[in-house]
Amino acid sequence: MGISAWLKPAKFFLSAALFTITMGVYLHYLDNQKQVSLYSWSIVVVFSLELLLIVYQAARGKMSHFNVATAFDRLVFNIMALAITILMLHTLYIAILFFSQNQFSAPEPIVLAVKLSILITILFAFEGFAMGSILKHTIGHSDGTPGIPVLNWSKNHGDLRVAHFFGIHAIQVIPLLTYLLAKSKRDVIVISIAYFLFVTYTLIQALQGKPLIKL
Repeated sequence: MGISAWLKPAKFFLSAALFTITMGVYLHYLDNQKQVSLYSWSIVVVFSLELLLIVYQAARGKMSHFNVATAFDRLVFNIMALAITILMLHTLYIAILFFSQNQFSAPEPIVLAVKLSILITILFAFEGFAMGSILKHTIGHSDGTPGIPVLNWSKNHGDLRVAHFFGIHAIQVIPLLTYLLAKSKRDVIVISIAYFLFVTYTLIQALQGKPLIKL
């Protein structure tokens, strides 16, 4: 597709590292450390498996995602989809633990931001199934069209990766905006709704075949 085969592994590694570090900070505030330990192992196992498969496919000169060209490629893709699904369902359970716990050592607005951001992240992580169902991320054209630097989102067509990207990084963005701007839980709710609507807009825009920014 005209881009380095190693760009995908590099982006996944950075995203996985950021997710791991972020959740590691949040998990510190949960009282149920037994569940925290189990979830930590889920993160390690799933991301290690995902990265191993992505790197292996890159070394073979093959795509890791949406690749069902052979039985082996299909198996790799399905294993990756199953693994990330298990992790997100486990993350949902962690969200339930956050909502169930009454007392935290962190300020209430930050705690609420963490709770809501985890839910938004899970929701748009599952948006990946929309891409998997059509075996591509570009709407209005086949994958491989010219993209913006680094992120490689399509310049001329809809790209489902945009909403996926902004959605899964809600766990960083919403708590950060809360720390910088929010003074009450109401402010956090406004920030969270605004961010959710923004990400939803990028998804609708992509489904209409429109790029985030037309260059």
